[in-house]
Amino acid sequence: MIRIAPVFALAALASAPALAGNYSAKPIASVGHKVVARDVIWACGPAACQGSTAESRPAIVCQSLAKKVGRLESFVADGRAFASAELDRCNAAVKDGGSAAVADRSN
Repeated sequence: MIRIAPVFALAALASAPALAGNYSAKPIASVGHKVVARDVIWACGPAACQGSTAESRPAIVCQSLAKKVGRLESFVADGRAFASAELDRCNAAVKDGGSAAVADRSN
């Protein structure tokens, strides 16, 4: 019976839901509404955008947001700010290289 206990413990860990990653980003251009980028719904205000997901890697989350809102000034994944090189790779996803944001649809 004691040999079965580790099997149950492993099964419980394997079936536990994945923890969501928390993200914060500061677009260069102001975004004042909600943005859906890949599998994240971002709540954007004048200071920053906030979102969370358990489905993607931080680099992918950063790139998908940059594609929607333009270049990012900063990006934080689970409390860790992207280094300059990581942020440059993220911003490379912006096609025109500009900082134009999505039109504000809050009105």
